[in-house]
Amino acid sequence: MIVTTHGSTVQGVDASLISVEANVLDNGFNFFMVGLPDSAIKESIHRIESAIKHYGYYFPRKKVVVNLAPGDVRKEGSAFDLPITLTLLGASGQLNPDKLADYVILGELSLDGKLRPIKGVLPIAIETRKRGFKGFILPKQNAEEAAIVNNLDVIGVESLMEAIDFIEGRKHIEPVHYDTREYFFDALNDFEEDFAEVQGQENIKRALEIAAAGGHNVVMIGPPGAGKTMLAKRIPSILPPPTLQEALETTKIHSVAGLLGKNSRLVPKRPFRSPHHTVSDVALVGGGSNPQPGEISLAHNGVLFLDELPEFKRTVLEVMRQPLEERKVTISRARVTVDYPANFMLVSSMNPCPCGYHNHPEKSCVCGPGVVQRYLNKISGPLMDRIDLHVEVTPVSFDQMTSAVQTESSEEIRKRVIQAREIQEKRFEGYPKVHNNAMMPVELLKKVCELDVVGKNLLKMAMQKLGLSARAYDRILKVSRTIADLAGSEKILPEHLAEAIQYRSLDRENWAN
Repeated sequence: MIVTTHGSTVQGVDASLISVEANVLDNGFNFFMVGLPDSAIKESIHRIESAIKHYGYYFPRKKVVVNLAPGDVRKEGSAFDLPITLTLLGASGQLNPDKLADYVILGELSLDGKLRPIKGVLPIAIETRKRGFKGFILPKQNAEEAAIVNNLDVIGVESLMEAIDFIEGRKHIEPVHYDTREYFFDALNDFEEDFAEVQGQENIKRALEIAAAGGHNVVMIGPPGAGKTMLAKRIPSILPPPTLQEALETTKIHSVAGLLGKNSRLVPKRPFRSPHHTVSDVALVGGGSNPQPGEISLAHNGVLFLDELPEFKRTVLEVMRQPLEERKVTISRARVTVDYPANFMLVSSMNPCPCGYHNHPEKSCVCGPGVVQRYLNKISGPLMDRIDLHVEVTPVSFDQMTSAVQTESSEEIRKRVIQAREIQEKRFEGYPKVHNNAMMPVELLKKVCELDVVGKNLLKMAMQKLGLSARAYDRILKVSRTIADLAGSEKILPEHLAEAIQYRSLDRENWAN
């Protein structure tokens, strides 16, 4: 008797349906697993046999064939334990298999039949609804994550026995319901860090406000203890809240990476990822024999913060160049090619030199001749070109640190950022892939960033003096457009352009002297 149920596997951030077929034959005593299973699936026979016997069922001592279709797609992971077990019980006559075809079923079994949580539940739930299945049977720890998808019966079970009782009709399990919108809107403004806690640094806050308003990349250069990391950690609190669609995209990526944990729900806030400088290029962009999303994809729709930028290996930094432009990363392997979204805002910090005190107002730099330039050369010109704002951070004075003056809160800054983003959303209504000024393609620059005669002369002078590249020219125009949006101006005025030009400090030839 051939019995079929359905599981799923994840490639990239999307799921594909897998049919799990089992047949018990009389002419033999072997167990065959076909359909390109990996080692974790092949080993499932031992977990399945132990779990079945724990609940008083028997493992068929005949010729058993389990097929995972389509046969040319590699299947990986232990989540196929539950569907394989249920099809085996159905094929051997120990379970009524009538309901099995109505559900997508996944779950890892322990030896005593309990179910362990799995990865990639959200994209699988989305695919399950798209294919018209009645529901999704999975470990109870993952049920709330799957319930993010509406109009789908999410059946959370704790053990193999509970799944059998549900399939046989002996036990009614109420589908898990989850009000996605209520949870999403309740958690939007819950931040631990606030710019109100930062004394002084008003010019840095202004630069970060511009970066947040236009989605621009930024690097902060300053001595140790000047507050670079503290300021960077507060950037998510001034970014506009994500849309529900963006939150779903972020949650899908974190689900595939297995970062949501037990009883997880929608990720309601923009991610903030801060990898250590020892990170490998594969960990940063993603990959591996079984491709997984890297840090730049985990920062999708949020912030990727690279602290002490020159300390990262040059090869690691260089692999970011293409994703920064295309806002996605493509991982190619012999059998599969997957795309991971990578629309992130790059925020980085660095010391001006190895000792950290070059250009310090009070302390002397002890670095020898040429050392500062060699230190800066650890970051390639093409990568630095892709960073829109270069911000010099100076130490906060004692008077500023002890001042009782109330500084501007993140909420107040965020209101201005949201207003600027609304202007940009309206401007780019006819361009579905463009949502802010930083994403503006070259063909829109002339239309959106028109300059008057004074502005053109000012930019020409800056290009000649600083020796700027064509990409830096585009970045200055995009930043000046954002500054104009914050000011509520339809046109880019010379003062907006001048402020944008001053944020190209590392392009100055004499900066390291």
